[in-house]
Amino acid sequence: MTTLLPAPSRALPERAGLRAWLALAVLFLPTLLVAIDNTVLGFALPAISRALRPEATTLLWIVDAYPLVLAGLLITMGTLGDRIGRRRLLMIGVVGFGLVSAAAAFATDGAHLVAARAALGFFGAMLMPAVLAILRGLFADRTQRRLALAIWATAFAAGAALGPVVGGLLLQHFWWGSVFLLNVPVMVLLLVAVPLLVPESRMAAPGRLDLLGVALSLAAAVPGVLAIKLLGEHGVSLASTGSAVVAVVAGVLFVRRCRSLVRAGREPLIDLRLFARPVLRLSVLANASTMFAFTGLLFFSAQYLQLVLGRSPMQAGLVLVPGMIATVVAGLGAARLARRFPVRVLVPVGLGLAAAGYVLCTQLGVGSADTLLLVATVLIGAGIGLSETVTNDAILAAAPADRAGAASAVSETAYELGAVLGTAILGSVLGGVYRATVDGAVAPAGSAPAETLGGAVDTAAALPPESAVPLLTSAREAFTLGVDITAAVGAVTLILVALTVIRGLRPART
Repeated sequence: MTTLLPAPSRALPERAGLRAWLALAVLFLPTLLVAIDNTVLGFALPAISRALRPEATTLLWIVDAYPLVLAGLLITMGTLGDRIGRRRLLMIGVVGFGLVSAAAAFATDGAHLVAARAALGFFGAMLMPAVLAILRGLFADRTQRRLALAIWATAFAAGAALGPVVGGLLLQHFWWGSVFLLNVPVMVLLLVAVPLLVPESRMAAPGRLDLLGVALSLAAAVPGVLAIKLLGEHGVSLASTGSAVVAVVAGVLFVRRCRSLVRAGREPLIDLRLFARPVLRLSVLANASTMFAFTGLLFFSAQYLQLVLGRSPMQAGLVLVPGMIATVVAGLGAARLARRFPVRVLVPVGLGLAAAGYVLCTQLGVGSADTLLLVATVLIGAGIGLSETVTNDAILAAAPADRAGAASAVSETAYELGAVLGTAILGSVLGGVYRATVDGAVAPAGSAPAETLGGAVDTAAALPPESAVPLLTSAREAFTLGVDITAAVGAVTLILVALTVIRGLRPART
């Protein structure tokens, strides 16, 4: 008699329970706050300028210090979390972010606020990779993880959309420091909830942290981001060129350092062999592209709604809310669609939706601008939600579990670079078209030059109607043309990235 034995089966990953979903709700909060901070500051700058009276360069650094430090440290902090514990790093970041936020709210001059913003970038770099890496450990089942990532990713869109609304409400009733104090009670809540709900996780056998690699990564990332910002704001200059040269040289040395450590059997800051997988590197490219699209949209839509259409900051923020809802819905839908369709289908579809939104933005001077912008934000939001959910899951799935922090840091760095490029490239196109087409002759002699739409509005406010109307008309028409061309550039960029993903992930022929 022959006994039939059951065929060996692969053990299914353990499904997450209620505690993991409660932990997700807690981990949603720091991401939401960081996203709100990215947009709320812009609305507080006029109040900060009146209260602290910083010089123009200092005011610029108040804005730029945070993203520069954040982008420079993401990779280091992601790798550090893999070694010392992701929850421990998250807790350090929470404490630091809360304390520095309180200090920023009571800054007495511009220099102190610049220092506080840089410190916020330092502790913010601990939050983001740690959160994403912890989610990788909480949700081992891939179907559940896609849903968790979809929920988590909505924090970016929700925070960006809520920033103007929250900022408008706070600044209407309180002083400028209130936009920083908003972080403090949430950080206190995290200090209580994270130890109760979030388990610790780290590499099983962490090697020694490569301090030379840390220095080289900083020398590549910070000057690289600075070069993009300087190029976008001032064009080619000695500062932008020098920063770019330093970034390239340091980047080359960093790559060589990582490869030499692998050959020697040691742990590099980033295992570059991860990028041999097309799905990972193309997912990183798609992540950067979605943030490129989103920050570009925020850059010109906020100005268009307020300075061309005359909407208040809160009204302008409300136009973005439907896009936030679309991001949430598309992200949750992506978690289900990913069961049936591969990355090479869903990511290009998401990028295509975002491109369609940008195409609509090329028609603002033709149709009803409010309606067109609202529909465009819905299309762009839906495209981002669909693409980001799939790409974040692909990045985490492609990397070993003990390197989840490093993989998360790569994904977050792509977001930051995409955001910087969106403002720098699309902002440069918009500014260049505006300056080339605005009629400077309509500005009365002796008045301030209308080099920006905001400058034209400020100048017109001090002029009699017969002089103000021609100036505003010329400036608004030039800005609208600039938005048309900028949106076309954004649409073409997104389409090219979508085609790159399709080509790079096509099935191999046998």
